[in-house]
Amino acid sequence: MSFEKIFPEDQISKRERIERTLNHRPIDRAAILEQLSYNPDVISAFRAKPVEGFNYSLDDICEVIRKTTDLIMPPVAPKGTGRFANIDGFVFQNDNWNSWHISRPFNDETGAKDWLQKRTERIKTVKCDPGYAMVPGIDSSRCTTEISTDMLRQWYRDYMLSLQQKIGDTVILNYSQTGFCSVFDSMGIEIFTYFYINYPEIMQGFMEVSTEMEIRRVHAIADPELSPVILIPEDFSHKGGPIFGPDVLEPFHFPYLKRLTEAWHEHGIKVLYHSDGNYKPALPQLMDCGVDGFYCLEINSGMDVVKLKKQYPAHVWAGGVDGVELMERGTPEMVTAEVIRHIIETEVLNTGGMIVASSSEINPPVKTENFIAMVNACNKMRNPHFSNG
Repeated sequence: MSFEKIFPEDQISKRERIERTLNHRPIDRAAILEQLSYNPDVISAFRAKPVEGFNYSLDDICEVIRKTTDLIMPPVAPKGTGRFANIDGFVFQNDNWNSWHISRPFNDETGAKDWLQKRTERIKTVKCDPGYAMVPGIDSSRCTTEISTDMLRQWYRDYMLSLQQKIGDTVILNYSQTGFCSVFDSMGIEIFTYFYINYPEIMQGFMEVSTEMEIRRVHAIADPELSPVILIPEDFSHKGGPIFGPDVLEPFHFPYLKRLTEAWHEHGIKVLYHSDGNYKPALPQLMDCGVDGFYCLEINSGMDVVKLKKQYPAHVWAGGVDGVELMERGTPEMVTAEVIRHIIETEVLNTGGMIVASSSEINPPVKTENFIAMVNACNKMRNPHFSNG
């Protein structure tokens, strides 16, 4: 049986390697996950052509994905440097690989309440969230009338198959969200704090409608043949721990995460959960929501991939290679040694359950030689006892 290989020594396909890893089965080598949209030097190195600034295309990114990864978050072309506004009047500034808020259409919790009420009513009307659909495969520009299940399914399937053609056999790790993160990101932490204290019923109403909308989408699009795994990114932590306490997470996040996870599980699809920072204090509650694993493990924030996998061996752990001190400022030798340590100490070759990836994506400051070292380290440590039987 022929399949696409990253290394000549690969014994199984990328898809099988990911499925075995997710199901805690032996693998020939550690699987590799990344987001490769943002680093011009890496694109240039693997495309063997000069790149000036961010002058590269989606096709360029996809070719690097094909050559270096088993699992990939959806690639995005450089954003340019313009400003844009969404449907509600939020203004954003692009900086090629990043974006941030320039202004909001409100400046206090009362205005925020009015905005979220209008957004909630719009979702009820069209069963979509135009201007806030961060999930690839949703054509939010067409969300002006109620969209059918068939439309959702066709949009998503067309997107996934089109992307798959560009990235070869690399497995796609797409996104799914409850909407929780989008609220405090849109409001900013200060306004959100006053808002949820004064208007908890508005937040609760939005979470019900937003999660129901996403679950409807899940039942329309979920297909294990397209991908066996999904990522739910809902940042709620900083380096020191969760930004919010139980008074926010218990009513507004965990119940909806559980419902969304269960919806994906109904279709036989594994769920990885993402947050930046130190979310270790909330791991028991997140696990109670049924998620199968976690992505983005910042060791300098207390999220050590080796310790976490040993403590919670039934879950999958991804993104434990320090993306800042090591990948940006270290040497290839240091990167190789750290990846090999992870592979050996997590016993991933015999037990699965760990995916090699940086903790912060391959952002522009990451050295090309360090990314290459991370990838190649997975070929240096192979399972001598592996048998695809």
